[in-house]
Amino acid sequence: MIAYAITDPSTLNFHNLKADIKRFATKAGMIVYRDKLTSNYIENAKKFIQEAKQYSFSKILLHSNYRLAYSLNADGVHLTSTQFDDIAKAKDLGLFVVVSTHSLEEALIAQSFGADMITFSPIFITPNKGKPKGIKELNRVASKLSIPLIALGGIITKKHLSLCKKSKAEGFASIRWFS
Repeated sequence: MIAYAITDPSTLNFHNLKADIKRFATKAGMIVYRDKLTSNYIENAKKFIQEAKQYSFSKILLHSNYRLAYSLNADGVHLTSTQFDDIAKAKDLGLFVVVSTHSLEEALIAQSFGADMITFSPIFITPNKGKPKGIKELNRVASKLSIPLIALGGIITKKHLSLCKKSKAEGFASIRWFS
C-alpha cells in the first residue's frame, strides 16, 4: 500500500529538517512539500528536496507549482482540484502528477487529462474539509479508474488505516498520521 506523507507547517519544521524528514521516511514511501503560507517556499523547497533525496522515497513532490518542481528536479507535483489544465504541462516536463479530487467527476477528469495518480478526499472527518465521503464512496470511485487512487482526509488512527487497506484504494495520504 502506498503511504504518502503530505507536509505542512505543523509537521515539518525547517529548523529540524533533517530529523523531520527522517521521521517521515520511517512511515512514508512518497512525500510532498506543502506550505500555503510561507513566503520562503522556493528556498524551503530546495532544502526539502535536497534532504528528502537522502532517503528512499519513491517520489518527492512539490505542491501546486509544476514549474518549480521541474526546475528543482523533484520527481513530480501534487496539483489541486483547480489545476486540471496544468496536468498536461507538468506531464510534458516529465513530471509525475498527483491531483487532488473530491468527486467521481473530478477523478475522471484528472485521469482523462493524464494524471498518474489522484487523491480522493475527505474520507473521514477532517478539519475544514466538509462532509466525509466514506469508504463506500472511496471504493465506488476507485472502481471507475484505471490509475491509482489514494485515500486522503482524516486518516489518523490504526482503524482508519485498516479500513483504507481493506478498500479499493492503492494507498493513503495524510498530514497528521505522519506527525
